[in-house]
Amino acid sequence: MLPSALGHVPEIVGGGDELAVFLDYDGTLTPIISQPDQAVLMDSTRAILRTLAAKMPVAILSGRELKDVRKRVDIDRIVYAGSHGFDIAGPRGLRKEMATEFLPRLDMIEKELGNQLAGIAGARMERKRFSIAAHYRNVNESDVPEVERAVSEVAAQHRELRKMDGKKVYELLPDIDWDKGKAVLWLLEALGLEGAKIRPIYIGDDRTDEDAFRALEKSGIGILVSEQPRPTAASYSLKDSTEVERFLRELIAALR
Repeated sequence: MLPSALGHVPEIVGGGDELAVFLDYDGTLTPIISQPDQAVLMDSTRAILRTLAAKMPVAILSGRELKDVRKRVDIDRIVYAGSHGFDIAGPRGLRKEMATEFLPRLDMIEKELGNQLAGIAGARMERKRFSIAAHYRNVNESDVPEVERAVSEVAAQHRELRKMDGKKVYELLPDIDWDKGKAVLWLLEALGLEGAKIRPIYIGDDRTDEDAFRALEKSGIGILVSEQPRPTAASYSLKDSTEVERFLRELIAALR
């Protein structure tokens, strides 16, 4: 079982290294809920992020569309990476888009998958700019294999895409060598944060965040947000978004 990050804040802060904080959104800054549109950031969390961003580089990496997560957080000086890091924007003109050549193909596949899911009660398809998600959080448990079958069939017909499993969601995205881990490493380079005196901290709850934990195993700190123990490349854990907020508060206090 991982040690709680709350009990090791001084150790995580380290001895004078410059910090950079990377966070997932759903399940990390907000609780996982049955209607993702209602995952609203609390004012107290936004205030903490604003204080944190005044002290160090902060980035939010989400599976959500870039414009969606940016609107929900609404802090200018933060870097945002939507669609699992495929679409990045930040202050001073920072911009990166991956796999734009896949967009016309995704338009076509969106219709195919939509037709396949149409008869499954509770299934919800979400088109993001660089991916297509099939949500099954509100699907009867006995019908979930039907959702997976539909997504797998479409993926088999379009080998240029890969199928990714998340929390109550299957997602199709361009099959290129890019993920949240690659996005974090690119951001560290783009922001001039590579070096022995830089300590990146990544906090996330989903399988996609494991790519970032692995990317930072030697150079940073990974913190898994989960109430249940599970295999992970992270070094510490927090139980939920409430503990994430508390940890960020303690991180700021430790810097003082």
